[in-house]
Amino acid sequence: MLVFVVLIVILFAFYLFYKTKYFRSNRLVEKKWLSAKSNIALGLLVFLFGVNSLFLSQEVLTYIVAAVFIIYGAIFSWVGFKKYKHYLPFAIEEAKNFDAE
Repeated sequence: MLVFVVLIVILFAFYLFYKTKYFRSNRLVEKKWLSAKSNIALGLLVFLFGVNSLFLSQEVLTYIVAAVFIIYGAIFSWVGFKKYKHYLPFAIEEAKNFDAE
């Protein structure tokens, strides 16, 4: 499925973008916030990779590996989203304090 491949490539680009911003950031909370955003992108990438593999082959081993990828990707994205929601107010406050200095 071409749609999944395009989405996987876009999510990989987002993952690299957020990881690059993570390494370039000097603020502690912003680093955690960016790490959460990269976790979301990576989790969705793994999830879509698992869904895409369901369409490539109809073997039992493929279904097992795809199920592991889908479950792992969903959990990773969910944890990343929870971290994102947790660190967002702190990152906003840190940015305000950093700009005021």
